[in-house]
Parts: sequence; C-alpha cells; structure tokens
Amino acid sequence: MDIRWDVVVRYLPFLVEGVPMTLLLSGAGIGIALVWGLFLALGRLSQRAWLNRPAAAYITFFRGTPLLVQIMLIHFAAPQLFGYRPLPPLVDGIVALGLNSSAYVAEIYRAGILSVPHGQMEAARSLGMSYGLAMRLVVLPQAFRVAVPPLFNEFIALTKDSSLVFVLGVAELMSRGSVSAGNAFRYLEIWVPVALLYLLLTSVFTVFASAVERRLGVHDQRPQLA
Repeated sequence: MDIRWDVVVRYLPFLVEGVPMTLLLSGAGIGIALVWGLFLALGRLSQRAWLNRPAAAYITFFRGTPLLVQIMLIHFAAPQLFGYRPLPPLVDGIVALGLNSSAYVAEIYRAGILSVPHGQMEAARSLGMSYGLAMRLVVLPQAFRVAVPPLFNEFIALTKDSSLVFVLGVAELMSRGSVSAGNAFRYLEIWVPVALLYLLLTSVFTVFASAVERRLGVHDQRPQLA
C-alpha cells in the first residue's frame, strides 16, 4: 500500500488546528438550539394557533430541507432579501447550525414534555401554581431528564454536520482537510486523519454523555428487557 507518512506528519498539525473551530461551531450551534428549541416546543404544544402553526411550519421547513441549502440561504439569500450586508461566515455558520438543530431539539423537548403524566400538571395547578410556574418547576425538570440521551445524540450529529460550513470558507476541520488535500494531492493521507479526528471528537462526547446519563440516573427509568 502506497502511504506517504511524511505527508501525514506534515499536515496533521494543520488539521488539528481546525478542531477548536469545529468545537466552536458545534458548541455555539447547540447552545442556540437548546434555548430556541425550547420556545419552539412550547409553541408547538400550545393550543393557540398563532403560536402552534408558526412553530410547526418552522420545524417542518428546517427538518425537511438540507442543511447545506439552509447555510446558503442564510449567508447569501437572506442579505439580498432583507437588504443588509452579509455577516462574517463564522457567524452565519453558527446561526445556520443553531436554527437547523433547534428544529430537532424542539421535537426532543416536545416528546419529553408529553412523556410527563398529565396528572403532574394537574396536581401542580391544584396547589395554586400558575401554568408557567408548574411547567418550569414540575414538568420541565422531568421532561429534561428524559430528553438528555437524544439531546446528546443531536449534539454528536451537529458536530458532524458542522463540516458543511466549510462551503463558507470557515477554517474548521473539514475546510483544512480540503485545503491540505488540494495542496498535497494525497487524499488517503489527509482524509483518513480528518475522519479519525471527527471520530475522536464524537467518541469523547459519547463517553461524556454516558457519564452524565449515569449521574442523572436516566437509565434507571428505562424498562428492563426480559
């Protein structure tokens, strides 16, 4: 097998320097998604049509169109539509990742809230709590505990999806891999290390997620198989 190890050694530090940018994109994106997704979930569960329908339309659009198209729309089409100067690619990349992931996070939150027995809300309201206070102190803590595993899965998926931001020229891991492969004309020696770096990142997140789930006792809620 023809492998140029000197190419790996030469370009590996350049590739590794893209890891912090990948972490910034995925971390900021999931931060936006965790907050905006909660508002979308509450809107989706609302019986008011002016809240429910826009939230449903938003979730349908961002789950039903490719992330790459959404990145292009936000960075190139939105300034043309609303008449403002394009924002830095890093900002638009984070916004695109956050808006896309918030649609999935909203559905995760919604499933978690629906998993809480309705009697919990009724009991809280019978004690004199307002709807908002009962939701914040009684329902959401239980729903969040149920939502922890799929939220971590979404974070891992977003880390991989952040590679699509390379089309904007952001110097993250995928972009650095493309530049290195173009310079060296050696693809095995470049893309295998890139794949291994992504695998390392997602493996670390998986171990961290398992530790958090054990800490919260999430697995104790799951039914045991016979």
